[in-house]
Amino acid sequence: MFTLNNNIFKEFPNIETNRLTLRSLNLTDAETIFEMRTNDRISEFIPRHKLQKIEDAISLIKKTNNLFQSKQGIGWAGFTKEGNHLIGTCGFNKIDFENFRAEIGGEMSVSYWGRNYAKEAVEAIIDFGFKKLKLNSIEARVSPENRSVIYLLKKLGFTKEAHFRQYVYFNNDFLDLAIFTLHNEKET
Repeated sequence: MFTLNNNIFKEFPNIETNRLTLRSLNLTDAETIFEMRTNDRISEFIPRHKLQKIEDAISLIKKTNNLFQSKQGIGWAGFTKEGNHLIGTCGFNKIDFENFRAEIGGEMSVSYWGRNYAKEAVEAIIDFGFKKLKLNSIEARVSPENRSVIYLLKKLGFTKEAHFRQYVYFNNDFLDLAIFTLHNEKET
């Protein structure tokens, strides 16, 4: 019988990569989260409203941590090992236990774009999802216009499974949404 590993929710699972430490969000991260969530370049392809005040970032951190406590998601804050700078967030926004599937998402501070940090973090989270959480598939929902994220997903082995036209209504406009999925290729 196939089951997800609920034991990972006993204690927050920190992840180490060559250049990054992924850990839970803390309230001390609020200022950086606020800066990312108010940056037009970071939010260009994400249909969400900008944070209005630092308290909104604090609420977002609490909401993200509550997702872990309620076993509905896992949100990591990514820090450089060199300098210990918060560069972004990434994680499983939703975990679908019934179907052994999770939705991955994230954002990164513009000053760290182009350095392969996103690839390094996402690879580690995928590895965690398949090996530790025991997922069957990981899904990414992305704007079809977000070429850099689509390039990263394809490089990591994700395949496009769907393109929904006018799927999201945001800022008085209907936006398309693409679904990319990576399946856990188990040894048989």
